[in-house]
Amino acid sequence: MKHRLIFLIPALSLVIAACNSASESSGGDERPNILFIAVDDLRPELGCYGKEYIHSPNINRLANEGTRFDRSYCNIPVCGASRASLMTGLRPARNRFLTYDTWADKDAPGIVTLPGIFRENGYYTISNGKVFHHDRDAAPSWDEIWHPRSNSGSWRDYALPENILKDTTGERRGPPFERASVHDTIYKDGKIANKVISDLRRLKTMDRPFFLASGFLKPHLPFNAPARYWEPYDFKVVLPGNNYPPKDVPREAMHNFGELRAYEGIPPEGPVSDLMAMQLIQGYYACVSYTDAQIGKILDELERLELDRSTIVVLWGDHGWNLREHGLWCKHCNFETSLHTPLIVKVPGKKQVDSTDEIVEYVDIYPTLCELAGIEIPAHVQGRSFKDLLFDEYAKSDGVAVSQWYAGITTIRDSWFYTEWVSDSDSAYARMLYDHSADPDENVNISGKPDLQGTIRQLSEEMRRSRAPNYFQ
Repeated sequence: MKHRLIFLIPALSLVIAACNSASESSGGDERPNILFIAVDDLRPELGCYGKEYIHSPNINRLANEGTRFDRSYCNIPVCGASRASLMTGLRPARNRFLTYDTWADKDAPGIVTLPGIFRENGYYTISNGKVFHHDRDAAPSWDEIWHPRSNSGSWRDYALPENILKDTTGERRGPPFERASVHDTIYKDGKIANKVISDLRRLKTMDRPFFLASGFLKPHLPFNAPARYWEPYDFKVVLPGNNYPPKDVPREAMHNFGELRAYEGIPPEGPVSDLMAMQLIQGYYACVSYTDAQIGKILDELERLELDRSTIVVLWGDHGWNLREHGLWCKHCNFETSLHTPLIVKVPGKKQVDSTDEIVEYVDIYPTLCELAGIEIPAHVQGRSFKDLLFDEYAKSDGVAVSQWYAGITTIRDSWFYTEWVSDSDSAYARMLYDHSADPDENVNISGKPDLQGTIRQLSEEMRRSRAPNYFQ
C-alpha cells in the first residue's frame, strides 16, 4: 500500500496542477468572458476606420484582431437613451428612451438587461465608469458598480485650478476643453483603466466567467486630456468643408447645439469662430487618443493574464458626434455624423472576418452576445444577432437600421439615408433623403425629387415595419 501511495501522490499532484492551470486561464468555466468597452461620444473617426491622422493604435490593434463593423448605427443619438436601448435590446419609441436623462428602470421596468441576463446565467458582472447613464440604473444587473471620483468635485473633471474655480463658482460651466500637463490618472478615464486592470487580476482567480464593463467618459465635453495627447495634432486640424446646412434641409433637422453653448467662451447664438472650432476639434481628437491609451492598458493586461484566450471583447461608442459638419456640434440630430458609430467585436480562438459593411444597429448587440455565450435570447429583445457576420464573409444582415431623434425617424438601407418627421397620427410632416453613393456628406436633400417618390414610399413603409410596434404607446 505504501508503494502505491508513492506513485499516486505525484500523479495526483500533476492532475491538480493541470486543473489549477486551466482554472487560472479560463476562470474555471468554459463559457467565454465578456469585456464590454463603452466610449462616450466616440464617432468612427479612428485609424482603423481609415482616418490615419487619428492616433488610436490600441483600438486599431483590437480591430486588427477582431471584426470591424463599417456600417453600425445607434438607435438614438443621445447617451442616456442610446445606452438604455442597447442594454435592454429595445428600440426607442414615442414615449420611451428619449433623452440623456433616460433610466432603463423607468422606461422599461422589469426588462432583463444585457448584463442582467449574463448574471442570471452565472456570470460575475461589474460596471466601471459610465455604462448606463445613471450609476444606479438597473442596479440588480450588477454584482458590483463603481464610478471614479473627480479631483475637481464636478463631473466635468477639470485639473487646472483656474478652470475648477470657473466651473464651481461662475454662472456658466468652465471652458469646453483643457490641456494640462498631468498624469493620465488625474482625469477619470485613467482611474477607470486602473480599476478595470485591478478587476481583471481579481477575476482571473474566480471560478466563474465574468461580464466586465468599462465605460470611458471621453471624448465627451469638456475635452479635457493630458497635454501629450494634444501634441500630435498641433497645427494639423482641418475644418470640415461643409460648414453650412444641407440644401433644402427641413428646419426640424437642425439644432442650436445647446450642450456646447453651456460652456465658457461659446456664444449663446450663431457659429463659433474658426479658432474656437479648431481648438474644439483638436480637443476632441486629443480625448480620443487619451481614451485609446487607457484601452491599450486594459488590453495589455488582458493579454498578460492570458485572459484574452477566453474573453470576447466588444468596443462601441454610444452615438456619433458633429464636429462642425453642417455648422453643427454635438449629437441630437438625424444626420450620419450623429448616428454612425464604431463597433468592434473580437472573439477568442476563432478566425474572424476582418471587416463587414453589412448594416447593423445597436439593438443587435444584446442577442449577439447571448448567442456567442450560449445564452438563450430573451423574448423581449427586438434586435437580431449578427454572430454570422463575425465568421462568414458571405453572411448578410437584414440590411436595415432604424434610428430616432424625437419625432424624426431615420431608415438606413443600401446607400439611402431617409428621415421623416412623424406626427402623433403617424403622418409625415417633413422629410430628408440622401444617396450616400453620390452625396456621402449629405449636402443636398433630394426628398423633393419627383423620380424618387417611389423609393421614399418604400423606405417609409419599411420604417414602419422595422421600428418598435408600440412606437405610439
